[in-house]
Amino acid sequence: MSYLTRKTLLASTVALATLCTVGAGLSPALADDAAPAADPSAIKFSALVDTGITAADNSANVNYGHLFTDKNDQWLLNQAMLTAEKDLDPKATGYDWGFKLQGFYGSDARYTHFIGMFDHNTSNRNQFDITEANVQAHLPVLTDGGIDTKVGAYSTPLGEEVIQANNNYLYSHSYIFNFALPLKHTGVLTTTHVTPVLDVWLGADSGINTTLGDRGTVNNGISGIAGVGLNLMGGNLTVLGLSHFGPADPNLSSGPLGYPNADHVGRYINDIVTTYKLSDAWTLINELNYTREDLTTTAQPHGANAYAVAQYAVYAVNPSLSLVGRGEIFADPNHFFVSGFQGNNDFVDYERGNYTAQTVLGPTQGTTYSEITFGANIKPAGLPAMLDGAMIRPEVRYDTTLDGHKVYDNLTTSNQFTASLDLVIPVSF
Repeated sequence: MSYLTRKTLLASTVALATLCTVGAGLSPALADDAAPAADPSAIKFSALVDTGITAADNSANVNYGHLFTDKNDQWLLNQAMLTAEKDLDPKATGYDWGFKLQGFYGSDARYTHFIGMFDHNTSNRNQFDITEANVQAHLPVLTDGGIDTKVGAYSTPLGEEVIQANNNYLYSHSYIFNFALPLKHTGVLTTTHVTPVLDVWLGADSGINTTLGDRGTVNNGISGIAGVGLNLMGGNLTVLGLSHFGPADPNLSSGPLGYPNADHVGRYINDIVTTYKLSDAWTLINELNYTREDLTTTAQPHGANAYAVAQYAVYAVNPSLSLVGRGEIFADPNHFFVSGFQGNNDFVDYERGNYTAQTVLGPTQGTTYSEITFGANIKPAGLPAMLDGAMIRPEVRYDTTLDGHKVYDNLTTSNQFTASLDLVIPVSF
């Protein structure tokens, strides 16, 4: 894409975001007419396509600080997703069962693979991935609310942002999502509904983005999840505080760049998401994250820590338009967590402790990153019911380092401006 085309996209995205902001003067959001309640016992089939482009004010091939939107000036098929599922009935008082099977093809799969599952079938940009393959059960035991159980492969419950594109407010992802959270697990996860206010989460799994067996894991450790959820103010205020703990680094049997003591070195990921429904129009979301890595090396004699906070604000102008803002600070003082990956399989090879096809990008000193993003969710009216939820998401984003370190545009500048536009098309059958 030429420099002129890039500038045109940047200007167009800014203009579209500005028009959306002006639209905030329209009538405030009104509640949609009540739809018939979905049958919780029904098996549902759905599809999703997410495609978009990100333009940056630099000449680098990789937009540093981004993973899923990392390719500069290139259209991406992020996700072409298929899902079959049966939800647990949230009002069930007896035994209930469910399942979820979900997979997709697209460029996002470069970063979402389970280790050992389709992770090296191709070196192309678009790859195939399984995100969910689990069975679920509601067990009416121990408490009046019972226990919800999930067994198999599942997306992590930690964090505000998720893999499935239409369940996020913005096209680009936060530093927290990209660099400080697991994406998927294989194991058992339980949610005990102690009271209508308190849920207790407990789980055991094979680790971060791992499955089972020699090819599916990077070490021989066992990991787990623990935390609590609070449902307050009639559901208008929720707090989900979860920790994932266990070994996360590759051992020597996993890859040549693994570590001899990796099976006994812990990584502790602690994340709290607070969501406040301020009014029918306003939703405020805060995410706090502290991640501790105990691995010690010559360059990192005391392990590594990451500290982060992200604040979201969502204003629903009307049922067709929502405005979104996100501000974030991510401190990586040991330059351990934030990296850029140039090759299509480099991220997976890095997780495994293998040599990467191209150099992994990153500073040689600790850095504190920040980003501020403004975007919109535009949902065209009058679409068929099966396309409900289709939307266009323009956004503008500014990344910078608070300490002036040059990490963007191939380590030549301390800031980066990007403009993005994506189209999300969900289809329900």
